[in-house]
Amino acid sequence: MMPNDDLSTTDPEGALPDAVNENLETISEFYARHKHEISPMQTLIERVALFFGRPGYLIGIVVFAVLWIGANLFAEQLGWDVFDEPPFFWLQGIITLNAFLTTTTVLIRQNRMARLADQHTHLDLQVSLLTDKKTSKIISLLEELRRDMPQVADKSDPEAQQLDKPANPNAVLGAIENQDREKC
Repeated sequence: MMPNDDLSTTDPEGALPDAVNENLETISEFYARHKHEISPMQTLIERVALFFGRPGYLIGIVVFAVLWIGANLFAEQLGWDVFDEPPFFWLQGIITLNAFLTTTTVLIRQNRMARLADQHTHLDLQVSLLTDKKTSKIISLLEELRRDMPQVADKSDPEAQQLDKPANPNAVLGAIENQDREKC
């Protein structure tokens, strides 16, 4: 889902549950708040970066370079003064400046997008941990219900006994770190 998508519109037929519409509204508010926090300079830089990232811009640069080279190679035949003889010192300077500006604006935009992605990852982790706790509680309640119902055979389910406890995030993180160390 893109940050510019309008998530605040509700389904006209009412096909989406209220919880989904509430979540969409929360996401829309998150992006609106994030967009509001962007400085005017950052907005300008991002617009420039988006302009640099378009295929038309690349085509324009290539056409410009070809025309520059052609104009300088055939200047005398056309009756013009040669303004940048091979190896095209001025063209190299222009292309280098363009590369510098393009790289810098793209990096600035990527830094902001990386911070936004970090926030998304953190939110995903929080939701996953909460979901794990809720799922464990549901399994625990179902197991308790199964034991309390006289018409259901009371048999031991080792898998359910393991799953009715939420995962310990610190233990999981430690296991991941140990596994990463063993790979190195």
